[in-house]
Amino acid sequence: MKQLLFLVIFFGILTSCEDVIEVELNEADPRLVVEANLNLLQGGSASSVVRLTTTTPFFDNNVPYVTNANVAVTDANGRVYPFNYTQDGFYVSNINLQLNIAYTLTIVYNDETYTATEQLYPVVPLEYVEQRDDGGFSGEDIELKAFFTDPAGEGNFYLFEGLSDRGDLLDVYKDEFFDGNPIFGYYLVDDLAPGDEVQFNLYGTSEAYYNFMFTLLQQTGGGGGPFETQPATVRGNIVNQTNPDNFPLGYYRISEVSTLIYTVQ
Repeated sequence: MKQLLFLVIFFGILTSCEDVIEVELNEADPRLVVEANLNLLQGGSASSVVRLTTTTPFFDNNVPYVTNANVAVTDANGRVYPFNYTQDGFYVSNINLQLNIAYTLTIVYNDETYTATEQLYPVVPLEYVEQRDDGGFSGEDIELKAFFTDPAGEGNFYLFEGLSDRGDLLDVYKDEFFDGNPIFGYYLVDDLAPGDEVQFNLYGTSEAYYNFMFTLLQQTGGGGGPFETQPATVRGNIVNQTNPDNFPLGYYRISEVSTLIYTVQ
C-alpha cells in the first residue's frame, strides 16, 4: 500500500512539473533571396531563370514569393533582356548566351537596386554511367557514378546534380587533384530501384561559385536545397547598390550544362 501511495505521489509530481516553454527568437528584417541561373545546354537551348523570395522567421514554413520586382540582364554589347514574372517567384527570359561576354543582372525591388556580373563557363560532356548493386554501408544499395573527363592544364570547377523521384544530390568539384583525368559524380539515395530514371547535370562554374556552394553544402550536409535556412550567412556575388548593408542571399551563375539521363538496371 505504501509503495502504491509512493508511485501515485511520484507521478503526480512529474505531471505537475510540465510547463510550456515559449522560445523567443530575434527576428531580423526580411532579406531578398536570389537564385539566378542562366544555363546553356550543350547542343541545345538556353534557360534563363531568376527566382526571388525573401527570408522568413525560423518557425515560419511559408515561402514569401517576390512578385513585383523588375529583373533584367544586360550583355557587354548593351543589349537588354527583360525577365517576365510567371509564378512562385520565378522570372524567365530568353538569352542567347555566348562565351567571353559579360552579362550583368539587375534587380530593382523595394526601391533598391541589386546587381551582379558573370560570364558563361563551359563544361565537358558527361560520358557514361557506371552502376553497382552492392554499394552503400549495407552493401545492398544501388550506387551510380556519372563519369566525365577533365581538360588538362586548365583550372576547372564543376557543379554536379543527380536528380530523381527518390531524391536529389548536389556536389561541387575542382580539378586540383584530377586535372586531365576521368572523374565521376557520385549518386546514392535510399530505395533506388531498377526502372528508376536519374537525370545527371554537370555545370561549368567559376571558382567563386565553387567556394560559395562548397560552404553551403558543408552547412547543409549536401541534402535539401542550397537556399534553405543556414546556420551562418554565406555571401554570394550579388550586391545591393542602394544599401550595401542590406545585402541579399543567393548567387548569380551562368553555366554551360551537360545532361545525361540514365535508367537504373
